[in-house]
Amino acid sequence: MSHDETAFLDALRAAAGAQAVLTDAPDVAPFCTDWRRRYTGSAIAVAQPASTDETARIVQACAHHGVAIVPQGGNTGLVGGATPAPGARAIVLSTRRMNRIRAVDPVNDCITVEAGCTLRAVQDAAQARGRLFPLRLASEGSCTIGGNLATNAGGTEVLRYGNARELTLGIEAVLAGGRVWNGLRALRKDNSGYDCKQWLIGSEGTLGIITAASLKLFPAPRAQLVALVALPDIDAALALLAQARSQAGPALTAFELLSEPAVELVSRASPDRRRPFPAPHPWLALLEWTDHESDEHAAAGLERLCAAAIEAGTAHDAVIARTLADCADLWHLRESVPEAQARAGGNVKHDISLPLEAWAPFLAETGSGLAALQRGLQVFAFGHLGDGNLHYNVGTVPGTPPQVAFDLEREINDIVFGAVERHHGSVAAEHGVGQLRRELVARVKAPQEIEWMRAIKTALDPDALFNPGKVL
Repeated sequence: MSHDETAFLDALRAAAGAQAVLTDAPDVAPFCTDWRRRYTGSAIAVAQPASTDETARIVQACAHHGVAIVPQGGNTGLVGGATPAPGARAIVLSTRRMNRIRAVDPVNDCITVEAGCTLRAVQDAAQARGRLFPLRLASEGSCTIGGNLATNAGGTEVLRYGNARELTLGIEAVLAGGRVWNGLRALRKDNSGYDCKQWLIGSEGTLGIITAASLKLFPAPRAQLVALVALPDIDAALALLAQARSQAGPALTAFELLSEPAVELVSRASPDRRRPFPAPHPWLALLEWTDHESDEHAAAGLERLCAAAIEAGTAHDAVIARTLADCADLWHLRESVPEAQARAGGNVKHDISLPLEAWAPFLAETGSGLAALQRGLQVFAFGHLGDGNLHYNVGTVPGTPPQVAFDLEREINDIVFGAVERHHGSVAAEHGVGQLRRELVARVKAPQEIEWMRAIKTALDPDALFNPGKVL
């Protein structure tokens, strides 16, 4: 170990305490590999501050010694955004110890939490005061609020409540040189200049480190019922979405879509779970209806919607969950797709968004392109139709090794992202850019936008120490 490195580690320990700085290789290693085990890097140390002040002192030490900082929350990201590069002169700064609920204000309908709080902890704190924090993700037990905001997380309730960006009232952050910005203003209206918090939301830790946030809460609903609707094609799904929006208005909080290959994959992974319909259907839509009156009122609305869809020929069949257990079973079907894919050997993943009118031509175009590329490929499509976010994952049919898809990853990406570009979509909908999609940003951003992004990066992080190699 060089003298400079020894001096730097001493400065880290002085900033946060010796117990908060990990340097032994077995302790550091888990922080240097992403959740999918696609990226593995290295770090001089892992710093685990317990407060904003400690975070600021760590950033000051890194700035003085010219060491880069890779912020990390729950390490549940899917694009390598919280993983250091191999051989990097960097530390991982884990926010997990900053996990206090600072305040809950049911009058102003807001909650102030530290960045290391898990999403579920925030949901539970809101629920304990009769309120709802509506951000919902499959990883909510381990992902953290800081990571949610840094990636502008979406999830299943975006249709009604918006992304993390729309749920954020204020932010506290540590910026370049260890400066602390306290922007925890819990205001719904503030037109006093640029909305600076929006620069940090979705920046993936490249502009600063989010240490706390004030978030919107909502009245807790009296009922949340779920229906699963069998559909013949994507056009029927779009028609049902339009019908549901017209009838339910803001009561429609989620509209998820699953293709038959994705449903079949879950069935193979969980053979003890009964399929929701006796026969397979090309698409299934999962609708969540939130009601502030009663279960009976919500059930009546869902029944009318499903009956009208079946009568019009839009839907083939429908089931309505009437208990919490039944609702959980239907949500389990949707939320189990990623795990089922991993157990099957994985696939080439795409987290994209498209205008709704482009879904049908996109699926037809990419399906034809993949069929011409290689026999044995299969698309596992699912996602959030209500907000245009599609998880378009390309694997293989049973009997064909998953490696076949991975060997063709470049060609598959050319087909998928070429179609995304032609249909004016985005190559990164809710998982972020990270390392995985960094080279693709220029395909969907105008040169002027890239120039603006670089200018903001230079202004806020002039020494390029925050999460280098990500996004740009």
